[in-house]
Amino acid sequence: EVQLQASGGGLVQPGGSLRLSCSASGFTFSRYTMTWIRQAPGKGFEWVSSLYSSGSTKYAESVKGRFTISRDNAKNTLYLQMDSLKPEDTAMYYCTMAQHRGQGTQVTVSS
Repeated sequence: EVQLQASGGGLVQPGGSLRLSCSASGFTFSRYTMTWIRQAPGKGFEWVSSLYSSGSTKYAESVKGRFTISRDNAKNTLYLQMDSLKPEDTAMYYCTMAQHRGQGTQVTVSS
């Protein structure tokens, strides 16, 4: 059974940083593309970033240059380093693998 559990969210001031983690199990982590998505209050899901098994990465324009996606295949863990956070980054963040989406972690950016 595929399990994905995001953690590391919280309340941070504009300009601050957070690092999200996603612990994965139930599949061969290193072989799959891993993706972060988010959902702001009252809005649909938004793709944030993907990290391919090749090591290549892609980012939404809204986070490019501020967010960094990475993975530790030995720990079956995906990360999202978020810097220079803005109020519009406020959302529930989820990690996904194919059609699987785990529990999210809330990020709130507010002064």
